[in-house]
Amino acid sequence: MPDTVYRNALFFDGTGGCPVISDIAVSHGRIAAISPDLQWDENAIQVDCTGLWLMPGLLDIHTHLDLELELAPQLPEVVRHGTTTVVIGNCSIGVTYGHLRNGGEDPIVDCFARVENMPKSVLARVADACTWTDSQGYLNHLSRLPLGANVVPLIPHSMLRIAVMGLRRSIERRPSRRERAKMAQLLEAGMAQGYAGFSTDALPFHFLANAPHKKRRIPTQYASFRELSRLTRIVRRYGRVWQATPPKDHIFRAVRTFLLSSGRLYGRPLRTTVLAAIDLRTNRAAVAMCLMLSAILNSKLLRGIFRFQVLPGPFRIWSDGAINPIADEIPELRALNELELDDRAGRLRILDSPQWIAAFRAMWMKGKAGWSIARLRRLLRLEDTVLTRRLSDMRVAECPLPHWKGETLQQPYHRLRRWQAGRGRHGAANPAEAAFFATFPNPIEDDAAFFIHLLRQWDTDLRWETVIANNDPVTLKKLLFSRHTLPGFNDSGAHLANIGFYDGNLRTLKIAQPDGPQQVAIAVHRLTGLPAAFFNLDTGVLKIGAQADLCVIDPDALRRWDPEKTYEFVYRSAFGCRQVINRPPGVVRHVMIAGRTAWTDGGYTHDFGQVPFGRVMRTKDHAR
Repeated sequence: MPDTVYRNALFFDGTGGCPVISDIAVSHGRIAAISPDLQWDENAIQVDCTGLWLMPGLLDIHTHLDLELELAPQLPEVVRHGTTTVVIGNCSIGVTYGHLRNGGEDPIVDCFARVENMPKSVLARVADACTWTDSQGYLNHLSRLPLGANVVPLIPHSMLRIAVMGLRRSIERRPSRRERAKMAQLLEAGMAQGYAGFSTDALPFHFLANAPHKKRRIPTQYASFRELSRLTRIVRRYGRVWQATPPKDHIFRAVRTFLLSSGRLYGRPLRTTVLAAIDLRTNRAAVAMCLMLSAILNSKLLRGIFRFQVLPGPFRIWSDGAINPIADEIPELRALNELELDDRAGRLRILDSPQWIAAFRAMWMKGKAGWSIARLRRLLRLEDTVLTRRLSDMRVAECPLPHWKGETLQQPYHRLRRWQAGRGRHGAANPAEAAFFATFPNPIEDDAAFFIHLLRQWDTDLRWETVIANNDPVTLKKLLFSRHTLPGFNDSGAHLANIGFYDGNLRTLKIAQPDGPQQVAIAVHRLTGLPAAFFNLDTGVLKIGAQADLCVIDPDALRRWDPEKTYEFVYRSAFGCRQVINRPPGVVRHVMIAGRTAWTDGGYTHDFGQVPFGRVMRTKDHAR
């Protein structure tokens, strides 16, 4: 007899087919029956889903939850958002081979702190817990945790290189023939053990965080094409997934690299998913280039299986002073970011340096005035950098002057100029602002001088937000539903203070909702059945006999939810620091994992986090 019966739900099965009103019965952790008028035992738990959507648990294919699993293995933010399966080990970094500490090196801290903007204190605690030494040991460790969601691990290339060569040698010299063979051996072992794939990274602003390596990039970026070709050959042979990021400033290198996905050139397609197709505010050509590259690689000529990942909402980031996820892209900001977070004196020395000031001003003002190629590229939205360099795009979240909160930096900058022009008689909003204005150079030269002075005076006490991509909802929708993309560049579990995209899957459903139930069905498929098939996982579709991973969504609450107004900062005791989150009120009504209710009526069940709900999902265990 069923344990739980969901009644009168609008049922989306994950295949993309039309939804139907149905009852769904769950017994012993699996779907037992699907029918409009089920008979059920009076002792079964009944969940009334009238007016609600029932669908498979959602997949999050790009996370860095490897870290959170060691501190809060129940993954509470993931589960409350309706996500029941997560992919970890992305971007070439992870904890697959343990802490890898050797000779004073601390690779987990070194690789994650700047790339994923994680506090070193949190990373040190994670590394302390990573006592295993190989990929099988990691699987064994994960299987002993009280997992909240199902976990799908990848083999991360940077950590593979460190396991074989050590951190310093992996960034200073090429591997020997024996070391290349050892990397291949370890990757082969991981594929045989059931890892879902292999991850690499080529973004040019992913740097190490500990001295003496702060000017060096993470190890995967020092791999040759020959090394990459040899390792992906193993992944291809097992039919697994290659997750990658492109060398964004080198289009020809990117094309050569991603031709590795071609079945025409290499005998069999290599499933490849790449971060990320986003509509940059500074470069409108980026989206077109991504879609064109995907279309070429997926063509009959090349026979690739290539999908760009898409962030399902505006790319909003928070910055503490000059420190944010894209700071390392710009050398002048990188100089500030290389210092420890609490080294205010060090940053002040840089900010007072005439050479640094001149370089920063040249960067900040490039293309803003006069007539030049840089000016034309700025007007046409064809710039090289991601940061817009506009005060009007920078909105204050926190600072020592409370009335600035919610304003763009352009607003106090204009008041400062009026205050200086009126010799202090008018322009300031209040005496506290007037006193602060008195500390500025008079006259203020331009907005570059204004921003430098703010960094000098307030450092990380100035917290501001900006949207760097995906402002246009029409373009975003096109990206999310393109046949060449997968939704899911959420970076869940990373950038604790800088981004909050645990809600990415729900944003996709919200974007689809105005177009009716069939479009929602397509969105559900793209968040469940489609990525599950791509990663060769036996999940994502609700059918009789399938594991009962499912969620119930309130469409009225989803319609009312404004994702841009529900961000908040909370103290996560598991991390010992603040985290930016976005919790849609009342949208996710119920979450079940392996037949156990994890979230219902706005709260977790009593045993959530105490016993395992999810499991480690190994590709070799699944029929696909």
